[in-house]
Amino acid sequence: MYVFDSLDKSLLNQRVAEFRDQVRRRLDGELTEDQFKPLRLMNGLYLQLHAYMLRVAIPYGALSSDQMRKLAYIAEKYDRGYGHFTTRQNIQYNWIELSTAPDLLYDLSEIDLHAIQTSGNCIRNVTADPYAGAAADELDDPRVWSEIVRQWSTFHPEFSFLPRKFKIAVTGSDADRAAIKFHDIGLKIIRNDAGELGFEVYVGGGQGRTPIVAPLIKSFLPTKDLLRYLDAVLRVYNRHGRRDNIYKARIKILVQSMGAETFASQVDAEFDLLDPSLLAVDDGEVDRIRDMFALPYLRPDEIAGSRLEEALSESPQMRLWSESNTHNHKTPGYAIVTISLKPIGGVPGDATAEQMYAIADLADRFSLGEVRVTYTQNLVLPHVRQADLFVLWRELERLGLATPNVGLATDIIACPGLDYCSLANARSIPISQRISERFADLESQHDIGPLDIRVSGCINACGHHHAGHIGILGVDKKGEERYQLTLGGQGNGESAVGKIVGPGFDEDGIVDAVETVISTYLSVRSAGELFSQTLERTGHAPFKEQLYDRG
Repeated sequence: MYVFDSLDKSLLNQRVAEFRDQVRRRLDGELTEDQFKPLRLMNGLYLQLHAYMLRVAIPYGALSSDQMRKLAYIAEKYDRGYGHFTTRQNIQYNWIELSTAPDLLYDLSEIDLHAIQTSGNCIRNVTADPYAGAAADELDDPRVWSEIVRQWSTFHPEFSFLPRKFKIAVTGSDADRAAIKFHDIGLKIIRNDAGELGFEVYVGGGQGRTPIVAPLIKSFLPTKDLLRYLDAVLRVYNRHGRRDNIYKARIKILVQSMGAETFASQVDAEFDLLDPSLLAVDDGEVDRIRDMFALPYLRPDEIAGSRLEEALSESPQMRLWSESNTHNHKTPGYAIVTISLKPIGGVPGDATAEQMYAIADLADRFSLGEVRVTYTQNLVLPHVRQADLFVLWRELERLGLATPNVGLATDIIACPGLDYCSLANARSIPISQRISERFADLESQHDIGPLDIRVSGCINACGHHHAGHIGILGVDKKGEERYQLTLGGQGNGESAVGKIVGPGFDEDGIVDAVETVISTYLSVRSAGELFSQTLERTGHAPFKEQLYDRG
């Protein structure tokens, strides 16, 4: 794990003291809400429908077991006993008292966590592959480069007041478990023909009102030039990005209006103006950061697979869990385990303080003290011995955390929606819960196969509905909650934006509509076809016919 240095800690202490005074002045009436708003947002504090919400940054989704314990303590002391893990690999607390917020931030700072740059028109929390450092298919550890970007971007004076919020993601795998093409900047670690490490750079992706898959603007960027090139991208955006219209302020609009080729040429010109010596990524610093992420030696266990098969043959329930919730590790005899935060009928992404304490203990027992947060709102134990999987599974079952549904129909991504968010038009959580209950049968889920359902309560798309195989968008139609249905989105690998099928549905109709889409898929798919493959082959026609033309 990366450990904050003295400079990091000094910045955090200064920010906590500064915010404590700002809160005091607000409570004493020296600051109005309008004056206080930009100050609280700089510290990740939002005023939602019912209370203040605090969004805590979890850089590249990586937590130590001690940090997880502190998050559980925060949930107990300052909230209502739970936290909500988000699609930016962060955690949110939805019931915060303003008077206690400075103490909360102080408690976070003790274990190198904070809420800086989780709001505002700045560079937000850098996200990465939650399997980083463990995945069998990764080229290099994206946490190393994410940490370099974090250090460069934190409190960057030139990029603290951008035209709009800005998001960066890094992946080291073709599987792209960080959804980089739906980010303002997406970085994919590659090697060129000479074997040198570098990046493909995608710029101008995003969801929201105008969903766009980011175009490739740099086919190979040497690692030493990473920060210089990012600086150039941000400078071009800062210069030309719209500030007169919030709906056209994102960099995706600028890239689209300029054209990717013209935008790239402007970035190259800006890149050439910047002093290479000031922004060069130093090999010694890369090595220092990489050493912090280095694992102790993991002894390969070549026969663990056969022992695991014996355990799986004795427990059909564990076999279902293993098939969906474990993934290939780069070290023989180890596995990556995803802990589903999507129990049937539960709130996607929620975890109680009791569960977080228990997960921290399991991380210490089974995963070298590490926990990861996924953008799909689950948690990961990245380094588990296959020989320990049965015991771990039993422990997760006891905690209600062994739902074997990762990547399946009930592994639904959902934003907080109208239950909490002041921007939402419709509720997301109840819709996701009802769909989850409708498809509760696990054997049916496994028969359906991989299926990505996502729900957003408004056009801001915090539930990433555009990128779901089945996407649901809540809208307000003359004071009534309605839900649009999109099909064909894809968040990872070959990213794609889903297309609206037709007229929207009410809250009862949308659950039936999802069931209709899935039953239609099962009736028309060819042997071995995944949902996206069937949709590509058939188009929307058979789905629309079943949804709208049967009467």
